[in-house]
Amino acid sequence: MSKECAVTGISSSKAGGYSNRVRATQFNPTGTRRQKANLQKKRIFVPEVGKTFSLVLSTRAIKTINRDGAYKVLKKAGIV
Repeated sequence: MSKECAVTGISSSKAGGYSNRVRATQFNPTGTRRQKANLQKKRIFVPEVGKTFSLVLSTRAIKTINRDGAYKVLKKAGIV
C-alpha cells in the first residue's frame, strides 16, 4: 500500500513531542515523532468512464469524492 494519497498527495509528516515538563519549564525538548496520514484503500467506480479504480485515498479525499463526484475529482487529480 502506498504511503501517499492519490488525490491530495497527503503523506506522513514530522511533529514535535510536547511533554508536561516542557509546559512547566520550556526547557526539556522531547524530540520529534512521525504522524501518519489516515489512508484507506478504496475501489471507486466512475460511471462516465465505465471503469473501477483501486486507489489509496485520505479520508479527506473520500469526503471530497462523495461531495463533488468521482469523475470531477479524479480528472482534476490526473487519474482519469
